[in-house]
Parts: sequence; C-alpha cells; structure tokens
Amino acid sequence: MIQYGHFIGGKAVAGKSGCNVEVFQPMDGAVRAHVALASADEVRTAVANAKVAQVAWVVTNPQRRARVMMRFYELIVKNMDELADILARQHGKTITDAKGDIQRGIEVLEFSFGVPPT
Repeated sequence: MIQYGHFIGGKAVAGKSGCNVEVFQPMDGAVRAHVALASADEVRTAVANAKVAQVAWVVTNPQRRARVMMRFYELIVKNMDELADILARQHGKTITDAKGDIQRGIEVLEFSFGVPPT
C-alpha cells in the first residue's frame, strides 16, 4: 500500500494528524494508497517553510533557476511511462490519455523556459 505524507522543508514527512483518505483505483475500485491529511500546525509549518524558500529562490541566479527547471523537465521526460501509469491508475485514464496530459505539462515547461526572468 502506498502511503503519501507531506513534503515540508525539503524532505518527505509523515502526516501527524492521524487522519487520511483512501485513493481508489477507478478501474476496479481497489484502494491504491492512503494520503495523510495535514493538521493546522502542519499547514502552518509548510507555509512558513515555503516563505523562507521563496526568499532564497528569488535571489538565486536566473541561470541556476533555469537549470533546476531543465532538470525537472528531464526527469518528467525520462519517467513518462511510470508517471503515465500512476496517472492512469489514479484517474481511470488510458495510458495514451495520461501520456497526453503529461505531454501538455511538458509543453507548459517548454514555454516557460522562454519567459524572461523577473
């Protein structure tokens, strides 16, 4: 069973609220995963960490930011089949349809590479 927690402060953390929801696989109704619901404290911690990260990101050299985004792009392209399988299982899509959704996301990234840094 897949257990999804949170990503706070640059690391994966388990949810502490004790509450979670099930993710059902539409093709057969099987429970595929559990997703931890965040407590108010966890949300506050995530927001505080995001504010700190944003300050550091905004002063990062535009070339470095572009390299990070390019690496993200490369990872998506490299893992297209695995991502499409996950998307298909969680949303009841065909693999072809899921790949199309991922491709549209890739196209947004490609477009964003041409946007001048601010």
